Amino acid sequence: MELIKESIIGNLVAQDYRTASVFKKYGIDFCCQGSRTINDACESKNIKTQSVIDDLNSAIEQQTGKAMDYKSWPLDLLADYIEKTHHRYVEEKILEIKPYLNKISEVHVERHPELLEINQLFSEGAGELAKHMKKEEFILFPYVRKISAAEKGGISIEKPRFGTVQNPIQMMMNEHEIEGERFRRIAELSNNYTPPEDACNTYHGSFCFAQRI
Repeated sequence: MELIKESIIGNLVAQDYRTASVFKKYGIDFCCQGSRTINDACESKNIKTQSVIDDLNSAIEQQTGKAMDYKSWPLDLLADYIEKTHHRYVEEKILEIKPYLNKISEVHVERHPELLEINQLFSEGAGELAKHMKKEEFILFPYVRKISAAEKGGISIEKPRFGTVQNPIQMMMNEHEIEGERFRRIAELSNNYTPPEDACNTYHGSFCFAQRI
């Protein structure tokens, strides 16, 4: 894979997920803002583009562990994987994080008043993520499975009530952008999820888990 400044971030991560760790290292959003080029993202954060490209090439060239080729997966398998792996992970971690955030917001609020806004933003985001995942599980993914079954059986399917599959996908993408902005605000308030010097173990754990959502 030859990387150039105009390479699209989202495409790179889709082709080789090992590149995600590099973008995360530089604080570059590869999900909600994945339609940007490497150069655009670097310029917006005042980062040397070539440094990012060099690190991306190193990640791609690593022979330890083969990246999953999600693009080659059948659509129904991909839907199952997202639901059973990523959705469950997010649901479990939200349940772990919320009590921690509530606790440190009460204990450390005098020295760190930003925790109140962080807690509020996370709670709002958790609620919206839960609704978003249910839309995928009960609307989008069932239709994706119908499409996959129809292709395998060589049959046609009825047009869905939402018109075309692009309609719910576009809605999901809009929701991704909203949540991406919310979590970027949390990163800003938390100094990119860096606990202060007086942080307790719960404080450290909360930021560590929240960064992985």
